[in-house]
Amino acid sequence: MYSTLSAIFLIVPLKILPDLVFGSLLITIATLKAGVDKDNETISKECIQMVRDKIGPVAAFKIAIVIKRLPKTRSGKILRGTIRKIADNVEYKMPPTIDDPIILDEIKEDLLNNNILKSG
Repeated sequence: MYSTLSAIFLIVPLKILPDLVFGSLLITIATLKAGVDKDNETISKECIQMVRDKIGPVAAFKIAIVIKRLPKTRSGKILRGTIRKIADNVEYKMPPTIDDPIILDEIKEDLLNNNILKSG
């Protein structure tokens, strides 16, 4: 059984939303290591709690979205800028070196399902 920290492959800061209490809220996406059998909701809650335990309740981190995989170039670099543009609902250009373009649609769908993006 994995602990939350050892179960997470990578966390990418995604977007900052305005918040009336904290000023801003951090949204992240995370991918899990192969073989992790915890459900996404449990991982999200444990990840948020871990940050609150380490930094304190002042850490305005309330949303962690677990995704299946991250978009990478053929050389293995993660397309953080493209992910952020998707989250900000900004037009982006498909990187010519992307390994699997379908991943960007999967991320957009995950953001829609978690009410980060508005459909339309």
